[in-house]
Amino acid sequence: MKLIYRIALRLSLALLPIMAIWAAVFYFMLVDEINDESDDALENYSELIISRMLSGRALPPLNDGSNNSYTIVPVDEEYAAGHASIEYYDAEIFIPEKHETEPARIMTTVFSDNDGIFYELKVAMPTFEREDLIKSILYSMVTLYLLLMVTIIAVTILVFYRSMRPLYALLAWLDGFSPGRHNAPVPDNTDIDEFRRLNSAAQRAAERTEKLFEQQKQFIGNASHELQTPLAVIGNRLEWLLDNTNPDRTQTDELLKMQKTLRHIVKLNRTLLLLTRIDNGQFPESSQVDIAATVGSEVETYDEIYAQAHGLTCRVAIDAPLTVCMNESLALTLVTNLLKNAYVHSPENGNIEVTVGRRTLTVANDGAAPLDAEHIFDRFHQGAKKEGSTGLGLAIVSAICRYYNLGIRYRFVDGKHTFTVTWP
Repeated sequence: MKLIYRIALRLSLALLPIMAIWAAVFYFMLVDEINDESDDALENYSELIISRMLSGRALPPLNDGSNNSYTIVPVDEEYAAGHASIEYYDAEIFIPEKHETEPARIMTTVFSDNDGIFYELKVAMPTFEREDLIKSILYSMVTLYLLLMVTIIAVTILVFYRSMRPLYALLAWLDGFSPGRHNAPVPDNTDIDEFRRLNSAAQRAAERTEKLFEQQKQFIGNASHELQTPLAVIGNRLEWLLDNTNPDRTQTDELLKMQKTLRHIVKLNRTLLLLTRIDNGQFPESSQVDIAATVGSEVETYDEIYAQAHGLTCRVAIDAPLTVCMNESLALTLVTNLLKNAYVHSPENGNIEVTVGRRTLTVANDGAAPLDAEHIFDRFHQGAKKEGSTGLGLAIVSAICRYYNLGIRYRFVDGKHTFTVTWP
């Protein structure tokens, strides 16, 4: 999960209970305020009734259109002493004008007239309009708080994304960084101290990596170059021993084994030297190379070597002409390594399919299980050890693709190992 989405999720989980508590507190405060207003209205209405009754004036009519109602009942002194002077509560009352029962807010109070007679006044105010108002307020509050939370999260994500642009720029640079290539400098378009320090650390790490990579290339190149002469001398001496002495059978077998091992070392040394030359960019010459023609000639060669001995069948499909500008030697190396990998690692009586398309070369061969796609192009990585293999064939293919900015991809599709090279 991306950092920005994780922050949005955690912010939502944190804001949801907080805003829910705020909404509940605000709602109950609002309901309490509405009840206070209703109680004040009931108190004013009861004062009006009591003042008129005590002054002998006409009491307010019951059908004045407000749906308010009241009753005055005489009570004894004991009853008056046992009840609160003013009491508020909610109850259901019958409204004659509507012929139905509705919720109401009721106030009861006990008073006495000039003759010392006690009365209980009960004033009722229907609250169905208040209930509708409270419901409307509740729905509006829920909608408002949800919109507010979404707005807060959206604004937070926007601010976070804009603030984290230097980090995303550095991540993009790290994704494109490759030792030994012409890499752009680390982006430094921020005035935030932490990001400037991070960019500076990344730049120093990149410089150390480049230095170590150059030292590694130089060491491999020098070692491979220096090993050529002693390896050639050893090979010549082995041949001289075989041709000019009379070793017994056991000695001859040992000399032949040494000669076979030496040929493998020489091949490995040449391959490492080729990789170093590719990494060092020592193939500046380029020409127009017909990949389809190169594939055709190399398939004929490998058919003679492997097809009859192992029952392999190779089908070549030229869907479109493919002429590219690159070093002819590297183009040949790219094609031969892909083809040899397919021929060497195909099972007995297996099938190989080579397709030349528009800007693509695809080589596929039968296989039992997918290979490790993450490490298959690493040096000396071998999925299945084959005699005479150095484990550098696909590493050379990868190096040539990096050299010319070509795309190389491995897939295991329908029981076939499939390698696809794409020219931009």
